Amino acid sequence: MKFGDNLKNLRKSKNMSQEKLALKVNVSRQSVSKWETGEAYPEMNNILELCKIFHCHINDLVNDSIIDIDSLDDDVMEKIVKFKAKEQKKMKGLSKAISVIAKIGRVICIIAMPIIVLLMIFLPMIIKNINVSNNQITYSGSRLSLVSDNNKITLKKGNIIITDIDDETTITKIKDVFSNNTKANIIIFSEAGMFFLGITVVLYMLVLKHLEKLFNNINKGDTPFTIENVDHIKKMAYLLIATIVLPYISGSIFEIIINTKLNIEFEIFDLVEILFLFAMSYVFQYGHEIQLDSKGIMYGEENE
Repeated sequence: MKFGDNLKNLRKSKNMSQEKLALKVNVSRQSVSKWETGEAYPEMNNILELCKIFHCHINDLVNDSIIDIDSLDDDVMEKIVKFKAKEQKKMKGLSKAISVIAKIGRVICIIAMPIIVLLMIFLPMIIKNINVSNNQITYSGSRLSLVSDNNKITLKKGNIIITDIDDETTITKIKDVFSNNTKANIIIFSEAGMFFLGITVVLYMLVLKHLEKLFNNINKGDTPFTIENVDHIKKMAYLLIATIVLPYISGSIFEIIINTKLNIEFEIFDLVEILFLFAMSYVFQYGHEIQLDSKGIMYGEENE
């Protein structure tokens, strides 16, 4: 069976007119007609577009006796290789960029860890030297003032405004912490905050580590659809679940320590993020299973 007959049969099986097919391929109806009658033969990029439209292989269009791409004529095969190489170059370039960004993020997390540890060491000493009374803060002889007026709280040194907050909820929480807690409680609160912040940074560092490896594999491997890549995606999902749950655990502990309701709210986007990652893992796994019936290679030697 020739190409024209194959194309015509596939088109009719989809109840598609020549006009509609021409519109999808971005050619004229006359071109489609000539392809089907054998008067003309489409360019390779159009053949690949037809394969996408009909969800078929090149074999299904070119000749039903062809077993794989290696059986094509040299000139046809060369066009396919060039087309694939162009697309694969984009894929590998993007993968490399994401891998580098993930690595940079992971390095930032690594740098942040000793800073958090240092804060945990020095925060108790700083808090011990802070005295709060009548909306004023005194620290180590340098007088700072915390002024509350009309749902706005301002931190000053002399007449210089250091910072101000006009969020009523935040102001109420700050007042509650200082009025209802001892220095010991505030120190425990601060240390616990730094501790959970450290855990969060570690979790994100691990997420970025798997993200880096995933896209590094996509960049260097023959195919992105491997069991190892599926494993990286699933581990990222599990780690992100931990980052979502952690604020609720830490928030509950903080509420007990400072005896204040923090009103930590659930973000629906967090759930969407996790579901997306799990969906991607199943897509990769499905791609891997499909490739078990083929050479298992999406790109490789022809791109080198």
